[in-house]
Amino acid sequence: MAEISLTQFEADALLALEKHRVDETRHEYPGLGGVIIIPLLSTDKRESFLLDVRRSRVNLSKGTYQNRARGAIILARLDFGGPPHRNPDDEEIQCPHLHVYREGFGDKWALPLPAERFPNVDDPFALVEAFMRFVNIVEPPHISRDLFT
Repeated sequence: MAEISLTQFEADALLALEKHRVDETRHEYPGLGGVIIIPLLSTDKRESFLLDVRRSRVNLSKGTYQNRARGAIILARLDFGGPPHRNPDDEEIQCPHLHVYREGFGDKWALPLPAERFPNVDDPFALVEAFMRFVNIVEPPHISRDLFT
């Protein structure tokens, strides 16, 4: 299968697009080992996106949130509660960290999580809310917090 890639300009434009929930579905924040995949649309409905919310099977404090465009292209991904990430230049980035699409590398590069955008790294539910703001979801999906988030 051929790899799908974007120019940096295209990826930045897709990340900056305002994203909206597609309907009024109520999603439950996933429990251990759970995942929800939520469809999103651009304001003009020309671009579709997915918000993935994944939780570890064993570790309550580990998970991944990502925003995909065109079904498979990861525009941004936040990893928390896991091991450090090693970038292609061999630099190690501690967790939590943020992956943002980089032309020629996709989501292979991570950066430290910007504290001003993600002030509450100890609360997975607060992190998903901050991540939705980061990827410009202006009309977020309804996600219910469970007893253990």
